[in-house]
Formats: sequence, structure tokens, C-alpha cells
Amino acid sequence: MIPKALFSALLASLIGSCLLTAKLGRASEPIPADVAAAYTVTTPSPPTEQELEGDSLYRFVMHHATTPYLSTPTAPNLARWRGGKQSICPMTAGLVPGENAFVTARLRALAAYVGAPAQSSPQCKPNVRILFTSNPQESMDEVMNWATAPGNFGTRYSGEMKNLLAYASGHAIQGWYMTTSSGPLVLNTDVALAGLDVEPVWPQFAQSLSDVNRVGTRLDDSRASGSGIGVVILIVDTAKIAGYSIGTIADYLAMLSLSVAQSPDHCDPLPSILDLMSSSCGGRAKPTAITAGDLAFLKALYYRNTGLGVALRRAAVANNMMRQLERR
Repeated sequence: MIPKALFSALLASLIGSCLLTAKLGRASEPIPADVAAAYTVTTPSPPTEQELEGDSLYRFVMHHATTPYLSTPTAPNLARWRGGKQSICPMTAGLVPGENAFVTARLRALAAYVGAPAQSSPQCKPNVRILFTSNPQESMDEVMNWATAPGNFGTRYSGEMKNLLAYASGHAIQGWYMTTSSGPLVLNTDVALAGLDVEPVWPQFAQSLSDVNRVGTRLDDSRASGSGIGVVILIVDTAKIAGYSIGTIADYLAMLSLSVAQSPDHCDPLPSILDLMSSSCGGRAKPTAITAGDLAFLKALYYRNTGLGVALRRAAVANNMMRQLERR
């Protein structure tokens, strides 16, 4: 469990660091002047028959939601925001005020569209921190040094396990999920007082914490309540996003914030906004906005009561997505 004072100090130091060092890599398209435009979620073009063939939906779910890293089949419940005190409260830092507001507003809009729980007040305590910076390694190292210190996650992420949190210069967007367990018990609990696990967006390796002979992460379990998302920290390297519009980057960040996507370097038949920075797409055109597949997945993830109901498993999410997409 993370001491509340240390948890608050970590987030405060991250915001301060990024505000001092961030420099926006200018996008090739103009930044929308009206932040209200971020709240408009346009219905994407439906997928083609070819994109829905075979097991494409299941592969999409596997690659874009808690990649298991398992050599044996598994069907754990997928992590999601549970609601109550574990509801989304986004904050963006490091850009000029209008651009920060746009990214935050876009995340709120997409959360509302798919039914993810979000704090209604803009004065809420942020638990989704999106930080734009020209020096991502400095910010990443702050988190790593804090998380691996004695009394925090030091005993869990020691030795080679530190690689789970390490900075990797090849990625434009890096960060961590702090996930909770205990089902509905956390709904009325401040996240700083809840038991948390750290899950990196780009793990260099993943070793199960409950079984040393099994490759995986703490999210790969069969607990009926599944795992919840308590905190998301995303650090954006402004030098590596030059050329992308702020709208495209905002949609990519929203997808990462609303579900636990580890190692999103895939290019499945069903397109995803996470294809944007994938090295696996070949010459295929990459989406510039959140896709029909992305929205169907997120709606399936938040289909049931997030606080009391059991999260859908991967096969159920894929079936729910198919029903949504066939009705279009």
C-alpha cells in the first residue's frame, strides 16, 4: 500500500517537472481554437467484412487490453475504471493552456460516450495525469526512483524487476497504470489508501508476482471482481509527436487511459487508434482518430455496472463488440 503523502508528492513532482521542461512539437495541422470541439464524438466508419473475418475481434481484444504474456490459455476479467472514488479525473500538463484543455476535454468526452465513470467536477483530484515534456527520461526516472524506493514498491520491483518501470527511448508515449483489486470495496476508498500494483504501458518483460514459474502480470488472474484502474500516468515525448494533430494524439491517449493496454504494438485486421505508432502495420494507412473497433471495445468493457458487476472476459467482450458492429 502506498503512503498517501508519498503518493501525492509523486504526482506533484511529475506535474512540476513537466511544466518546467515541456516544449510542444508543433503539429502539422492547426490546433482547434474551440475546446468545445473536443466534446464532439463523431461516429467512425464501420469496419469492413474483411476486417471482421475469423477471430479478428478476439485478437483485437487480446492485443489492446491487458496483453497476457502467457504461454497457456487464460480468460481473466479485464481491468477498467470502477466508479465511485475510482472514477476518471483527467489532467493534462506541459502544453499551452488551450491545448491542455483540449486533451483533457477529449478524454472526458470519450469516457462519457462509452459509459466509463468520470468525476463530474473539473476541480476533482486528478488520477489520470497526461504530461507532455521534451525530457521524458527525467520524468520517467522520477517515477522509477519513487516506486522502487524502500517502503513503496521497492520489495516488489527490485533487481531485474526494475526493468518493468525503466525508460525506453523508442516510444513516444510511455507510462504506467496503478491498478486496484478488492472489487467494490474500493469504491469508497481514496486511491492513495488502496492497495495498488504498477503495470507499465511498455513492459520490457513481465514476471508473475504470484507464481515465479509463470510469465505474466498481476492483471492475469481469475478473480471474480477483476482488476480496477486507480491511476494512469502517461508521459508524452513532444519531439516524437511532431507531425501529428493534437486531436489524433488526444484520441490515442484516451484509448490508453480508458483501458489497460500493455505493449500496444500490433496491427490487427480490425483497425485501432493504437495502430498510430505501431511498427507492425506495413504500408497500411493508420487511423487518425479513434475507430469503430475502439469504441465498440470500450463500450463492451463498460457494458455492465462497473462498481458491482463482474467485468466481461475477453471472449464476452469480443461477442459484445460483434453485436454492436453488426447492428451498424
